[in-house]
Amino acid sequence: MPYTVIYDGKCNLCVTLVQLLESLDQGDRFQYIPMQDPETLQRWNVTPQDCELGMILIDAEAPERRWQGSDAAEEIGQLFPLGNVFVAAYRALPGLKWSGDRIYEQVRDNRYTLFGQRTAVYHSAYPACDSNACDRYFATPAASANRES
Repeated sequence: MPYTVIYDGKCNLCVTLVQLLESLDQGDRFQYIPMQDPETLQRWNVTPQDCELGMILIDAEAPERRWQGSDAAEEIGQLFPLGNVFVAAYRALPGLKWSGDRIYEQVRDNRYTLFGQRTAVYHSAYPACDSNACDRYFATPAASANRES
């Protein structure tokens, strides 16, 4: 099942974590869109205001299934071997999820101050929607024509 990760392509921390995911996953489950790509974001019905609330994970086969912020990080974690065990424990320990959510919010809101900002947007080696790859997920005349050919 493919997933799309929307991340801040100018945030040093965010890019480092995307690069870690890329090295672990090799484009098998995850494809990536930087928040600085408004054209592609629009195809996924994601606004710049949505992006202000943190990274977004979208189930590419059911785009209405989305997670954001720390929930997206947890969902990504669950997709890796034994990840569900760690995420379940994290969610079950009293106060840990609440604390994790608050820490995520603080890091999100201060990421450039804490980790710096890149001068150029990082574009993943595994981009989402590259060369009509996502047409099957969108109901457009072009997508229909591509499916029929």
